[in-house]
Amino acid sequence: MALDRFKFERAVLKLGVSRVAGTDEAGRGPLAGPVVAAAVQLPLHWIQEGLPRKLRGLNDSKQLDKDEREKFFKILTEDSSVCYAYSVISPEVIDMINILQASLRAMNESLAQLAPGPEHTLVDGPHISTIKHPQTPIIDGDARSYSIAAASVIAKVIRDRIMVEYHAQFPDYGFDEHKGYSTPRHLAALQRHGPCAIHRRSFAPIRARDPELFSQT
Repeated sequence: MALDRFKFERAVLKLGVSRVAGTDEAGRGPLAGPVVAAAVQLPLHWIQEGLPRKLRGLNDSKQLDKDEREKFFKILTEDSSVCYAYSVISPEVIDMINILQASLRAMNESLAQLAPGPEHTLVDGPHISTIKHPQTPIIDGDARSYSIAAASVIAKVIRDRIMVEYHAQFPDYGFDEHKGYSTPRHLAALQRHGPCAIHRRSFAPIRARDPELFSQT
């Protein structure tokens, strides 16, 4: 039986809510670059009647290849009936407040930019205490909710594009390929060149290379 990826949205609508958003982030794990979160409110009639044919196959961004993500990103961001927003948190802020708090800040900032704002939010993962309006936390939500999947795709594509731009500034690291994740190529480049300006100094193994940066913490 096919998975109903509007199950959670419809459950919220039954409570009398008309504006439900999904939110997700991309970039918690990499050693370099920002964390990006997106929030998406899909049209009410999509939730009630089903996803348009052009978006069939929409899923967790990690389960899509680059071309699929780009295709869905274009459809979602060019459709005027889709309300979306995103937030980018820099490596410097990640180092100051830690990656969890940076991810939560990005999600809250993206939700705050939606106009009109959501009455209920579907969250990928556990409950987020900093979201003040009602929410439904969903484990593996990006593969179980179209709203969260849409946010996942938008956040991932935006972050990947940022990392490709960084590659032009720091070509020695291969950011255009691994997007800052700890691949063998990236680790080898770190060994040869040390960290660059967009590396997260609070992350191992970079922190181990620069212990003096943290001697007072």
